[in-house]
This record gives sequence, structure tokens and C-alpha cells, in this order.
Amino acid sequence: MARRNQDPGAWGTVSRLPSGRWRVRYYGPEGKAGRRYSAPTTFRTKREARQWLSTVQADMLRRVWIEPTADADAPPAAVLTLASYAGAWLAHRDLKDRTREHYRGLLDRHILPTRLARLPLKSITADDVRAWYGTLDPARKTLRSHCYGLVRTILGDAVRDGKAPANPCAIRGAGSVKRAVMIRPASPDELVKLTAAMPERYQAMVLLASWCAMRFGELAELRRADVDAEDGTVRIRRAVVRTRNGFTVTSPKTTAGTRDVAVPPHLLPALRDHLVNHVGMGTDSLLFPAEGDPRTHLQPSTLYRHFYAAREAAGRPDLRFHDLRHTGAVLAAQSGATLSELMGRLGHTSAAAALRYQHTAEGRDRALAEKMSRLAES
Repeated sequence: MARRNQDPGAWGTVSRLPSGRWRVRYYGPEGKAGRRYSAPTTFRTKREARQWLSTVQADMLRRVWIEPTADADAPPAAVLTLASYAGAWLAHRDLKDRTREHYRGLLDRHILPTRLARLPLKSITADDVRAWYGTLDPARKTLRSHCYGLVRTILGDAVRDGKAPANPCAIRGAGSVKRAVMIRPASPDELVKLTAAMPERYQAMVLLASWCAMRFGELAELRRADVDAEDGTVRIRRAVVRTRNGFTVTSPKTTAGTRDVAVPPHLLPALRDHLVNHVGMGTDSLLFPAEGDPRTHLQPSTLYRHFYAAREAAGRPDLRFHDLRHTGAVLAAQSGATLSELMGRLGHTSAAAALRYQHTAEGRDRALAEKMSRLAES
């Protein structure tokens, strides 16, 4: 066993190994709150070891010291690392079950096993973050953005908690990803064909998803008491998500997701027929339950099996079910919805998200130009 030969409070230590040679260990510029390093070689005499240690200290004072490329020694247990802080952060964070599972998976597979997680919080630099980010698969752009966004959030909270001096996540654009494929919304004619090709019990689901821009989780948790077919209103108060423990009923995705949506009048006859023919009489009866079990939530795979065949029949094999929500947003924008109206209808808290639909409304710019000409003519 190596014998200590330096005061415990010193910034570096020189110790003798059983072989008779001398080993040097030292802390970086942050002191004991930072990383600890070992000299790349051992020394024949104690004097040589101390001389080498003095040159390292001089380099640090002159700010010309270069951090070794090899991993630093593991920090003492008392030092707060990113790994230990992230574990406590996730445990005390108020998150939905699905989000907690997602974060847990990102941490366990892409963050905690890396060198970055073993570093003391106070010593993590922008270069450390950039080196870790470079190890993520560049072909998986969404995964990389989620991992980076999670690390940035955790380190941001560490700064607010006084555990780190500054957030070192400074890679521009790393927390977002550009959409690889531009979504082409379905046209009204395509929606007619798509709906007709669906089994009758799911036709109202397609109509509400497209014309009312509702999410699958919101639709799957709709109950008879949530629908006023006479007034033409759907009250969205809950959503259902799938977790490792099965279905979980929760609040909508955002705080603005709790909303009342007006149903376009041309859908009301189909909605009333659905309530009569496919929904139980109880106020808590699911509008779109699992096949054969009116008390169980619909599996996404069951819906998709029918939806994939219907989109082929409609000539839109590229259309995803979630694209129907995008379609509803664009239809509302084409109808002249203001930004605040779009946000309310979609349940968005961010104006940027709703603004995207206004920009992608096909023909909207042409309609505005024609209105401007009519003003000039008058």
C-alpha cells in the first residue's frame, strides 16, 4: 500500500509505492472541490516527484496548465458529481409518469455511464459537455437533442441550487432538432376517404382528431360526460398514457391542454350517431374503448392496424395518426383563426408552436393577397 508523505490539506500529495518508486497525485485549479489527477509516470526519488509537482503548480498559477487527456481519478464520495445530483434531481422533480420514464431511460443509457457523469458539478466545462455530446450518435438527431436538453436542464437547476457556478451547456441548436420530413396535411377530400375506410366504431375518432386537432391520449380518455353533442362542445380534462405499469390517466400534456373545443357543426350528426351506437349509457363510459371491453382503454396498436389500411385507401400512405392533429390546426388557420385562437384550440402554451401552423396553412398567403387587392379596388 502506498504511504502518504504530504499533509492532508495540501493541494498535491507525494507517496511511496511498495516498489520503492514515488507517485504524485494532485488537484486541478478548482482544488479539492474539483478533479484529482495522477502524474503520468512514477519517480525514482522523492525529490524528483516534488520537483515535477512544483512545475505543475507553477503552470496552474500562470494559467498555462493543460488538463491531461486521460480520465481523472474518481472524485471523493463527498464531492457532488453530475451523476449523484441527477439522481436526486429526478427523484424530487414533479414529472408525469411517462416523462419520468423517458428521463430515466436517457440517464441510464446515455448520460450516467459516461465520463461526464463522474465529474464534479463545479468543475464541468463547456469542453466537457461538447466532448460528451460528440459521443452521441449523430444519426439519431432527436435522441441527441433530448439527451442534451436533459443535461442542460439538470445543470441549470444545479446553478439555481448553488451547486455549480454556471451552466456549461453552450452548444447552439443542440437542444432542438429540425423536422426531417415536412408534414403534408390531409385535404378535406382525403379526410372523407380516410374516415369512410375506417371501421364505423373509429370514424368519429378520426373526425375529432382531424377537425378538432385532438391528441390520441386525449381521445382515448374521452367519456360520455365530456361530450355535449347538442351544444357541440368537447371538454378535454384528462388524457391517458401508456407506461411500464400499463395505462395511466393523467392531466393533458400542458396546462393549456385543459380546454373546451367547439366541434364543427358538420361533424355533429356523426358524433351523435357514435354516442348512440358505440358508447355505453353511463356518464363515465369511454367514447373509444378497446374492442370487446368497454371499460378498457384502446391500445394504439389496435387503432393503427385499421388506420394504416385506411390511409392506403385514401391515397395517403405517408399520413400518421398524429398528422391529423396537424391537419386540424392547418384547417383552423386556413379558416382565419388568430394566434390566440389557435393556441386555445390546440392547447398550446407556446405561441411559437401555434404560429408554425399559421405559416404552413396552404393557400393562406394567397387568400390574404387577394383580400389586399380587393381593398385596393374598393
